Amino acid sequence: MPTVVEETRILGMPDDDYMNHEQLAFFRRRLLQEQWQVEERLHEVRHSMVANERGGDELDHASYEEALRMQLRQADRETRLLANIAAALKRIEAGEFGYCEETGEPIGIARLLFRPTARLCLEAKQRQEQKEHHYAKVRR
Repeated sequence: MPTVVEETRILGMPDDDYMNHEQLAFFRRRLLQEQWQVEERLHEVRHSMVANERGGDELDHASYEEALRMQLRQADRETRLLANIAAALKRIEAGEFGYCEETGEPIGIARLLFRPTARLCLEAKQRQEQKEHHYAKVRR
């Protein structure tokens, strides 16, 4: 697992050395570690869903249904995150990691440390969210 010392080193590299071999290796390790962790959590959720048996009165059934609904939501989130991690790993292999899919500009090390699966730079992400917010208002 990448360490705080490695993060600090990566953050301290000059901008003109953006997405060099060391940075790409760092993010690849981090994404692979996160992938393993997500797969473990997903396995636990699936195991928990199978292990929960129905039984008892109506209150037990309602409790079971609510727990199952939450587990399904978690499994959905974990599955989407796995797809995003796989896509980020492919971008590393293709030499496209760290660059905004919309503008082609660098996403930035700080943003990638926070969200290594990011596809958009901060400005493009903000524009996307503003559009989504606008469309949500229009639909109401």
